[in-house]
Amino acid sequence: MSSPEIASLSWGQMKVKGCSTTYKDCKVWPGGSRTWDWRETGTNHSPGVQPADLEEVVKKGVKTVVIGRGMSEALQVPASTVDYLKKNGVDVLVLQTEKAVAEYNALAAQGVKVGGVFHSTC
Repeated sequence: MSSPEIASLSWGQMKVKGCSTTYKDCKVWPGGSRTWDWRETGTNHSPGVQPADLEEVVKKGVKTVVIGRGMSEALQVPASTVDYLKKNGVDVLVLQTEKAVAEYNALAAQGVKVGGVFHSTC
């Protein structure tokens, strides 16, 4: 199963190819995507992305996770989150969201089992 292309990104809106939903923040993995609802894990800009935000994506068997920190990179990514991914044998890229989407799409196009979590505003 391949990772779906992120078809478009603008402030507060993301579209994933093959999905009719418009996301504000989203999670993607080989074969699927869904809204990334920060309330599920108590995530906020600081301390930022929690391992719990990534568990679902990691369980899909990804080799790489791309984290989009927002258009202005306001979303933090603590070292503990990066360590969690590395301990699970997953490569991680932490980038500004536009760069993160470009990198994710490039990896997906190469057939890499890539997943991601993307914040589309600040």
